[in-house]
Amino acid sequence: MRDDDEVIAWSEGRVGPAADARVPILDHGFLFGDGVFEGIRVTPSGIFRFEDHMKRLSTAALTVGLEVSGGFDRVREAAIETARAWGPQHGYLRLILTRGVGALGIDPASCPEPGIVCLATGSAALSREKDARGLRMVTSSLRRPAPDVLDPRVKSLNYLNNALAKREANLAGVDDALVLNARGLIAEGSATNVFALLEGRLLTPPTTDGALEGVTRRTILEIGPDLGIETREQSLGRFDLYAADAVFLTGTRAGVVPVGELDGSPISQAARPQLETIRAEFAARLEPLSFAV
Repeated sequence: MRDDDEVIAWSEGRVGPAADARVPILDHGFLFGDGVFEGIRVTPSGIFRFEDHMKRLSTAALTVGLEVSGGFDRVREAAIETARAWGPQHGYLRLILTRGVGALGIDPASCPEPGIVCLATGSAALSREKDARGLRMVTSSLRRPAPDVLDPRVKSLNYLNNALAKREANLAGVDDALVLNARGLIAEGSATNVFALLEGRLLTPPTTDGALEGVTRRTILEIGPDLGIETREQSLGRFDLYAADAVFLTGTRAGVVPVGELDGSPISQAARPQLETIRAEFAARLEPLSFAV
């Protein structure tokens, strides 16, 4: 049984401790954030919604013009081999596809072959205390770039906007940051999607507002109607979170996480029983898996 804080890495066809892996300093993923990635959930039985993740990664790679010689099967195999090395327990894969090694300049044409790396580590467990009270959040002063700057459906390696939002949360002494778009509408958390249970409806911002098209988000959007809850994508503002009966975040590593405070004001947990039903159904849907290691 591996420790949750252990990290292993697949690199150049081999899996070993992440501390022993190396990335060339002329890799454009390292130099410029030129690349794409997937965060993928692993369970004791295998990989959750593996084909959905591979479809999203291959589409993102196509969008930014990354082509792997020999086909995308090489990328799939890196994920599968890493999951097998991690073993039959809960974990998280970070599958990374970079532009590859090239000249020091920014020109992508100088990179003849993309780089592939896959990391595995444990799930991000929430403490009982935080789970009971819900996460404390602050609204970031940074705004999410518009889709015509960088489509939020592309999980690029350039996460500076997200990292600085998280830093603001750290400086404020809270758990996470709420990120708005240029119109002041909710995009997402620093690295999670946002949901609200409001007047009996289950709502989440659309990707056009800057939200990532998350795989966990997609699962929750499927669960809502199956539980008889009116569910839809809808633009949301901070007011809607204060008016909601429950607010929660979703992410591959985080799972489904309640929110209890925003900018120092409490967020209602009146619909916490309904949220717990959603969480239980999500846990149940981790089986069956689309790929078993």
